[in-house]
Amino acid sequence: MNKEEIIARINGFLVDEFEVDNDDIEPDANLKDTLGLDSLDYVDLVVSIESNFGVKLVEADFVGIATFQNFYDLIETKLKAKAA
Repeated sequence: MNKEEIIARINGFLVDEFEVDNDDIEPDANLKDTLGLDSLDYVDLVVSIESNFGVKLVEADFVGIATFQNFYDLIETKLKAKAA
């Protein structure tokens, strides 16, 4: 799966499951603010990632994740590690 496919898949389920407007999802936009995430929403986000990509996320993975681009990069890194 290439980076564009990862981004499209992530954005797709964010729009569907978090009811965010696709136009608000920009690489440099703040993930938490744009999605309006609280602690329970983070759990939902982790479950969505696990079901959509088959990778596990832990709390420590979110340290330093501020923007959508950071989040895309995290998932790409997790997928590469899984494939290795």
